[in-house]
Amino acid sequence: MDLDFPLILVVLTFATGVIWGADRLIWYPRRKEAAGSESVNGQDGVAALAGDTESDIDEPWLVEMSRSFFPVLAIVLVLRSFLVEPFQIPSGSMLPTLLVGDFILVNKFSYGVRLPVAGTKVLEMGDPQRGDVVVFRYPIDRKTNYIKRVVGVPGDTISYRNKILYINNKQIPETHVANLPPLQLFEEQLGEVSHQIYKTARTRSGQGEGEWKIPEGNYFMMGDNRDNSNDSRYWGLVPDEMVVGKAFGIWMHWKSLTSLPSFSRVGSID
Repeated sequence: MDLDFPLILVVLTFATGVIWGADRLIWYPRRKEAAGSESVNGQDGVAALAGDTESDIDEPWLVEMSRSFFPVLAIVLVLRSFLVEPFQIPSGSMLPTLLVGDFILVNKFSYGVRLPVAGTKVLEMGDPQRGDVVVFRYPIDRKTNYIKRVVGVPGDTISYRNKILYINNKQIPETHVANLPPLQLFEEQLGEVSHQIYKTARTRSGQGEGEWKIPEGNYFMMGDNRDNSNDSRYWGLVPDEMVVGKAFGIWMHWKSLTSLPSFSRVGSID
């Protein structure tokens, strides 16, 4: 079963905050008053009452736990929802740009500030640009995050024929770099972004081919591993409200639990 971590984080933050706030406003004053009454009726009299401090008053375990965890959860919620969120690359669809096991950082405010869970944009900051590497919610299963490159923006006409990409009827420039059987490495110039892509030497005829008109508020996404990527060629466009953020850096590589983490790939994402 897939866990909705953002929803869980919001619920835990809200719950611990409510418990802690209720304790400070309602329960703690009652406990303090009760402790004072017991002290007055005890042998120490007024002296005991004067000596009561917050630490002397028993705190229920649920309140103690909420007081400890709420600030941490609140900080994580703010950072993850509005600033930067980490992701791990699970597949090879973005090879050679991103490897399986790369841990990346995603800027959550590049394209506007959104409410956690709901995803509603509350502050405009910009729009995805052609060539950006973007994390978004998979349109067919919104609980799953995908990462691809923005190829088409609103108003574009995208064509893909014979392994060649066309935008607005213009062939996108690419330069053959190397043969790496069964793959071929190319350098592609997508707008102002120069990046590398893989193509296979042999592909089924018509695979991923077609033409798409990009309406307002939608984007056409493709993986850099062109013949091994489940992207907009197969399931359609990505609405703006499903965009999570812009991937901007690799901070660690850890392919599996049987290998050691590596920091040799730390750097920006082109």
